[in-house]
Amino acid sequence: MNNTFTSEELQKIDQIKSRYPEAKAAIMPVLWMAQAKWGWLSEDVMRTVATTLDLPLAHVKGVATFYTMYFKKPMGKHHVQVCTNVSCMLRGGDTIFSQVKARYGIGHNECTADGRISLEEVECMGACGGAPMIAINEDYYENVSFDEVERLIASLP
Repeated sequence: MNNTFTSEELQKIDQIKSRYPEAKAAIMPVLWMAQAKWGWLSEDVMRTVATTLDLPLAHVKGVATFYTMYFKKPMGKHHVQVCTNVSCMLRGGDTIFSQVKARYGIGHNECTADGRISLEEVECMGACGGAPMIAINEDYYENVSFDEVERLIASLP
């Protein structure tokens, strides 16, 4: 796999870096950009980010492994996150997670064999008033039932 940024992407990275007093502060948006481009943050991708930002690989890996929003292994085209924290759990989030897990035969941070769906149990998505909630990629859905989740997943390309 070619783990290099295009000249247009490097320009965008320069714009991102210009917002901060030091390049180190640009690491999170650049990691996000890298994940969007390559789908996940392999060791080689993290090395590319480190080289691009002129940072130690250990620093990049430290940030990437600390935050769960960065994938350290390939995930599905459609990443389904189900909140099971207190508010969501009390309103059925844990049941929804179990049902999605059983329906697709995958567990936490696993992916279907065809690479279409991955599943993640998350602690809090910051919408307790709309519990239970899920996210599919970057789209958030509140007050969902398992049937609604099934319809949403079935409607994905």
